[in-house]
Amino acid sequence: MTVLTLGLNHQTAAVDLRGRFAFAVDQLAPALKHLHERLTGSPQSAQPAIHPEVALLSTCNRTELYCAVNGVGASLESLRLNAVDWLAQIGRVSHDELLRHTYLLENSQAARHAFRVASGLDSMVLGEPQILGQMKQAVREADTAGTLGTTLHQLFQRSFAVAKEVRTSTEIGAHSISMAAAAVRLAAELFEDLGRTKVLFVGAGEMIELTATHFAARTPRTMAVANRTLERGEKLATHLGAQAIRLADLPERLHEFDIVVSCTASTLPIIGLGAVERALKARKRRPIFMVDLAVPRDIEPEVARLDDIYLYTVDDLSALVQTAGEKRQAAVAQAEAIIETGVQGFVSWLDQRTTVPLIQALQAQADDWRATEIARARKLLAKGEDIETVMDALSRGLTQKMLHGALAELHSADARHRPQVAASLSRLFLRGEPPRRSAGPADARPGGTSPTGPTKEPGA
Repeated sequence: MTVLTLGLNHQTAAVDLRGRFAFAVDQLAPALKHLHERLTGSPQSAQPAIHPEVALLSTCNRTELYCAVNGVGASLESLRLNAVDWLAQIGRVSHDELLRHTYLLENSQAARHAFRVASGLDSMVLGEPQILGQMKQAVREADTAGTLGTTLHQLFQRSFAVAKEVRTSTEIGAHSISMAAAAVRLAAELFEDLGRTKVLFVGAGEMIELTATHFAARTPRTMAVANRTLERGEKLATHLGAQAIRLADLPERLHEFDIVVSCTASTLPIIGLGAVERALKARKRRPIFMVDLAVPRDIEPEVARLDDIYLYTVDDLSALVQTAGEKRQAAVAQAEAIIETGVQGFVSWLDQRTTVPLIQALQAQADDWRATEIARARKLLAKGEDIETVMDALSRGLTQKMLHGALAELHSADARHRPQVAASLSRLFLRGEPPRRSAGPADARPGGTSPTGPTKEPGA
């Protein structure tokens, strides 16, 4: 089984490019079903048939595709090519352009990346906790789509366990500031007294709620929430002691606010250049501080070129949230050690999974032998044979079937390989016990005779 991760994040792609690959939560399951069908291929396809597991993680800072497939060679290469092509089509970029901004990780590297993401070590804000909930949502959506599978389930469950240990055993989140805190800090640099400002929040999701909570602690003069769904906006506004306004009324009311923070799931900008220009005119050029936390953007990028507009995106905030220090570095080192232990455990589990088909085949063969001998024993009992004789014949039959292949390999091996075969058989069947002297040569001869009669081939 091979695990692959294909992704792009804030370290490899700018916000505008990341916006092309953003998925809303309700888009994840349909997208996964479509991708799974494409990767599986049609019966008429010339590509090797594969049966992959897939999951999709999409946040403002990253879009990552996790795959697991029981394949090698051509089938694995087919999975890679199809996954890259599918993602390139989603973002409407060329195959080569996508590869310049993505990472493709396999097995231990893929596991290490997933564990670091879940633990907040790969986030723009070191140690931020939101990513863990987003990963759990991604797993639920993959499960709903029917594309999760045993291997990816194991990968993510181990990711969550590692993340929990990192957060409880280290201070990884104690020495960094969040996006929300960074936005408040920037606003405070522009306005001398945040208590005299009017703040508008566009959206009502988790990020807006977190940012609004930070601003509320600075007791601005007024706060308002504009959301596409008025009921949800009113719920957040009530919680904050703010007013709720309709999103449709935003262009006419934009001039009322000194600070605008936006984070919605809209695929197109909802605050355009024209609306901001009119707002500035109505404000008589008094500045507006704007934060666009959405991917794709909520605010047209051209707005940043206007005088008296201070517009920041998630990428712009990264300089503030990436702070270093001895305590943070110590926490990172501790977290990396926990993650490495988790990676080794997952890789060991993955290696063991390669023997599953062999184990299943051995169990199926043993079940067939058992069924054959039980059927033979029942026939003998039906004929009136003594039960002790029947039980003895059943046990001998099973023993001969189980030993036949091993003994045949031993006797057919050439002189150079026979010691290795003998050592393997001793380890498998004797479990370290010294070999016992056999009753006679015939007992150890495949197809030979024994005191109870001829030894038959398995299945005879």
